[in-house]
Amino acid sequence: MKKNKNINPFAIQSGKFKDGRVKKLNRSSWSENVFIFDKKEKETVGNSFDSKKLKTVAVFFTFLLLFLLGRSAWLQVVKGDDYYLIAEKNRIRTERIEPKRGVIYDRQGRPLVRNRANFMLYFIPADISKDEEERNLIFNELSLILENLSIDDLNEKYNSVPQKSLEARQPLFIADNIAYDKAMKLYILSDFWFGIVLSNRTNRDYLVYGLENEDEPDDYFFSMSHIMGYTGKINKEELEKFGKEYLPIDYIGKMGIEYFWENELKGKSGRKQIEVDAFLKEKKIISIVEPEDGNNLVLSLDVMAQTKLEEILNKHLTKLKCAKASAIAMDPSNGEILAMVSLPAYDNNAFARGISQEEYSALVSHPDKLLFNRSISGEYPSGSTIKPLMLAAALEEGIISEHTSFLSVGGLRIGEWFFPDWLAGGHGRTDARKAIAQSVNTFFYYIGGGYEDFRGLGVEKIVEYGSLFGLGAQMGVDLAGEASGFLPSREWKESYKNEPWYIGDTYHLAIGQGDLLVTPLQVAVFTSVFANSGKLYRPHFIKEILSSDDKVIRVFEDEPIRKDFIDPYNIHVVRQGMRQTVTLGSARSMQSVPVAVAGKTGTAQWSSKNEHHAWFTGFAPYDNPELVITILIEEGGEGSSAAVPVAMEFLEWYFGEYKIKTVKKAI
Repeated sequence: MKKNKNINPFAIQSGKFKDGRVKKLNRSSWSENVFIFDKKEKETVGNSFDSKKLKTVAVFFTFLLLFLLGRSAWLQVVKGDDYYLIAEKNRIRTERIEPKRGVIYDRQGRPLVRNRANFMLYFIPADISKDEEERNLIFNELSLILENLSIDDLNEKYNSVPQKSLEARQPLFIADNIAYDKAMKLYILSDFWFGIVLSNRTNRDYLVYGLENEDEPDDYFFSMSHIMGYTGKINKEELEKFGKEYLPIDYIGKMGIEYFWENELKGKSGRKQIEVDAFLKEKKIISIVEPEDGNNLVLSLDVMAQTKLEEILNKHLTKLKCAKASAIAMDPSNGEILAMVSLPAYDNNAFARGISQEEYSALVSHPDKLLFNRSISGEYPSGSTIKPLMLAAALEEGIISEHTSFLSVGGLRIGEWFFPDWLAGGHGRTDARKAIAQSVNTFFYYIGGGYEDFRGLGVEKIVEYGSLFGLGAQMGVDLAGEASGFLPSREWKESYKNEPWYIGDTYHLAIGQGDLLVTPLQVAVFTSVFANSGKLYRPHFIKEILSSDDKVIRVFEDEPIRKDFIDPYNIHVVRQGMRQTVTLGSARSMQSVPVAVAGKTGTAQWSSKNEHHAWFTGFAPYDNPELVITILIEEGGEGSSAAVPVAMEFLEWYFGEYKIKTVKKAI
């Protein structure tokens, strides 16, 4: 077949020549030309597409689809609940509702502490912006308002918590006791800050009532601070100890009643489940569990007696040019403490409102140890206040009778050693009652260590009876920091001092000198045994526990720790000797008290350079004791001239003016 060279194949496709003329083609030539053209086209397509690659692409997309389906199934089915909870936690949060801390009353129902509003600022590290520049802008605003905190301080607090730890979700304390005007600024600005929270919490305000007006607090009297203690922000060690019960921004009892009765006072936290918006601010409350407020406490303390005793003690310390003393007034029939003064004292409201580092350093470095409670933690030689106990032990052991007497000629000599009476030339013939009344050392040398043919108690029996009266051990008062005192023994001296026990050691022990140490509280407690005719009670402050609405939950029963360990008649003999101390002996000035008083003076030597410690311990009225009073004045000199006047003035007030006023008030 002859080919037409002038025909354009693309023109054939359109049925036209190059010059635009329509040409009708015969079928045979069309078929041939089309066949040739299609063949070339097919060759071109076949060469550019490989059907084997289609399988690879199909496998890839199938695998990708299966992966996406599998991942979706894992996220939605297997981990769906977990991610749902995470999402909900971002939207729904649980906040703790702080309970009100219980209040504390004295025995007459006077409140000794109240809760007051306290603005606290804290942040949640996990919620704060991770952008350093943005975070510093916020910290700069905070430092300008709070003034005493710099940007570096705030960054240090922020960086102290690992951001991915559980601690990052816990509140981190910034500042408290914020002034109202500053708190309002922070309240407005915190709405625009993630993780910064201003909280309205409560703080403590400690009250002491003036003698002139029982309804008005008086800032002058501070001795209640050693009893009440104070609350403070929880520290790391306390947080680790108490675990989930507290948050890092909580307050906790640090000393005194606040510390000892923390579990009763703190209450139980509530819970509030809230929905938050994009700014993590509360949008609505979903559910709420109300908090249980702390229980209230009723103490045995009589705040009027406490205040008066502090006033009198301060006055006499000024006269004596002394600074350190203790005074305790206690009910001998049950161990209830009516007053406990330790001077010098401190202002516990300084801690409650937020004490500065400078103020705290001044307190702890003060030479007179202002934070030290001398009444329960101070350990001193007992001096002659121990002699009633020694007489009771000798009578109980049958070493002497009430009529046994010894001749006091000024002291006893053993070899080269001389053990003196306090009165040169001695006291003459001395029996049991006179030995107490005039504090005759010679009599107690005899009954304690013996002399020549007379056999005394010996150190073992002295220690045994000392323990029965509560010496050498804590008495169990409901305050932390109580000391045990010290009862020396033969074994202790041999092991500790690497020396044998000498007869002189027993003589010193028998008159309350040497290594013997007691606390003022221990002296008050064993004095109570003679006042109540033979019962040893645990000293305590707590009388009742009340609910937050003042309904009685528990009344504390006053059962003695020990009783009937001394024959009642032997107690009677000792009591008579203590009464003669006031009528004939070293405390004769106390006869001005409107009721009969019995007691024992003491002068404790403790240094060759400093004055002796002055003691008095006694009870009144003699026939039906209502009150035990124990006075210690450090470096006060003679007990008869330094401690007796304090006890006398207080007893005159208590059984005179105060009793009359109380009776009139009751009528």
